[in-house]
Amino acid sequence: MNKDEIIKIYKFKLKELINHNKLYYVKSKPIVADSQYDKLKNEIIDLEKKYKFLKNKNSPDKIIGYKPSKSFEKYKHKVPMLSLSNAFNENDLINFEKKIFNYLNKKINLEYSVEPKIDGISASLTYKNKQLVYGVSRGDGSVGEVITENLKTIKDIPKQINIPNFPNEIEIRGEVFIKKKDFFKIRNEFANPRNAASGTLRQKDPNETKKIPLNFIAYTFGFIQNNTFKSQSEFLKELKKWGFKTNKHNKILSNVKQLINFHKKFEDTRFDIDYDVDGLVYKIDDLNLQNRLGFTSSAPRWAIAHKFSADSAMTKIKNIEIQVGRTGALTPVAKVEPVNIGGVIVANATLHNEDEIKRKDIRIGDVIKIERAGDVIPHVIEVDKSKRDKISKTFNFPDNCPSCGSKTIKEFNKTTKKYDAVRRCTNDGYGCERISIEKIKHFISKEALNIDGLGKKVVENFWNLNLIKKPQDIFKLDYKKITSLDGWGKLSVNNLKNSIEKSKNVSLQRFIYSIGIRHIGNENSKLISDNLESISNFLKIIKNRKFEKFLNIDGIGETQISSLKNFFLNQVNIDIILELISILNVKHQKSNKSGILVNKNFMFTGKLIGISRAEAKSLIEKNSGTTLSSMSKNLDYLVIGDKPTKHKVDQAKTLGIKVISQDELIKLLN
Repeated sequence: MNKDEIIKIYKFKLKELINHNKLYYVKSKPIVADSQYDKLKNEIIDLEKKYKFLKNKNSPDKIIGYKPSKSFEKYKHKVPMLSLSNAFNENDLINFEKKIFNYLNKKINLEYSVEPKIDGISASLTYKNKQLVYGVSRGDGSVGEVITENLKTIKDIPKQINIPNFPNEIEIRGEVFIKKKDFFKIRNEFANPRNAASGTLRQKDPNETKKIPLNFIAYTFGFIQNNTFKSQSEFLKELKKWGFKTNKHNKILSNVKQLINFHKKFEDTRFDIDYDVDGLVYKIDDLNLQNRLGFTSSAPRWAIAHKFSADSAMTKIKNIEIQVGRTGALTPVAKVEPVNIGGVIVANATLHNEDEIKRKDIRIGDVIKIERAGDVIPHVIEVDKSKRDKISKTFNFPDNCPSCGSKTIKEFNKTTKKYDAVRRCTNDGYGCERISIEKIKHFISKEALNIDGLGKKVVENFWNLNLIKKPQDIFKLDYKKITSLDGWGKLSVNNLKNSIEKSKNVSLQRFIYSIGIRHIGNENSKLISDNLESISNFLKIIKNRKFEKFLNIDGIGETQISSLKNFFLNQVNIDIILELISILNVKHQKSNKSGILVNKNFMFTGKLIGISRAEAKSLIEKNSGTTLSSMSKNLDYLVIGDKPTKHKVDQAKTLGIKVISQDELIKLLN
């Protein structure tokens, strides 16, 4: 898939997930089965894992669940309740383990604590002085809802623990669920067991919660005062002594082969268990090693969820539509006869790109097998050619953009020395209607200017009414005309107006992201913003075309530089930016860094001993330092390992940059 196609699919998925979160966590009226919800979430995380440019503040790990309801008191988790990365096959597990070895810079014998992934609702229990004082939902992963009294109705949760060695303060985490036999009695009230658990826990009256027989199994801790535990398995044993239920299926396994064999065996027998299980969770058993591995922005490095096999179904292709994305990517989507897959009614399936259609020989009218595993929009597994109509015709991908009629091309990738699989509209800027609309949708998105009340459907409507044709038109809206439109009263118009006014104060990072430069996502926008520090410097870059300056920024490469150049070759883009700057108050938001390496820049050369570059970089960043990928006068330290590049060392000395050893770096960190 081409980057633009990936982004489009990703955003579609993310929007769907956020909507499901709202329906599930806020309204307690989910419309999808629990297994499909989990698949959707993990599909998005899997995409982020594969395509690093997708990561943003709305990633599932950062928007776990949904923002706490105003109906409940809020509680900030001392340790975020992150979600897990997903594995679907043996290769995923091999890669998971390989990443651990790469991070540690060596192979070691690993032991995994293995437990069933109960399809329920996560909850945290905070005990102080042996008393349960807070029971909290996961919420958005950072802030949860206080549901203490509701959780106290669950018989499996101790309200008081009279054990001599019990910590003075501890947060115990586990899963709230309902057994199948109990759900059967109330199946007419809820869509599935997970929904039953969720809806019950969010009752305002604990007496209503008490009516449903919920269960709780503890599986880990978030925060613990004076932790002395050395392993996950040791902690689980102690949990049982404290009076908590743990999963009787927990095991300690030693390698990927054992994990695979146990997964297969467990999947074949999971339906005999009296509660829903949608996979297995593998955690590094050694807590010290867990601590060393730490977290990425999306998930712990030391744990992964191994999902059970995906659901699939047969259906028929009614039509193939070509959708045009923000950067001109043409994405084929199969419109299919609606079919139920795991509790979800599916009407669309992604066909990925032109090459995929040719490879699988997919045609309109074909009977196909679709699966919800790797994509939120399900993808086609195979075509049943035995049921193909004799008069069916090969699908010909359009040579022209279906929106504007411009010529479409496949770009040549200089890195792979091959043409991209994705065909793209050549009408840059705002000459193509669909590209323009998608650009404006991007501009107002939450991670960009975040204009409440101006959603995607509203943008489409305002475009058709000629109210918005370019981003700057948002700030010139005719509110009188909007008030006369169906569905727009004075209150909603005023809310929109206030939201637009509020968006005029925007950070440099958000502004750079909002203008929609290809290959410049949230992370790269932040890197550029932190480097330039002001909108005036950004304008200087545009005016003087000094894009090579960005090569000094770790994470910005030739691909990004080329994209920046192409974007600013279009005068329309420049004109839009200049007008937006005259309207907006764009300021760089300096991060409040505090650490022993604050404002210090590092670069590595040579092989490090006993530690990978990834871990060394992580340690520097934890202490507010920055790592650079190329030599510059902004560099403070060149860290040399075994067999360093002589040219870099000589260059550093010439520039007056301090050259230090690996041991000296460690001393700086201590």
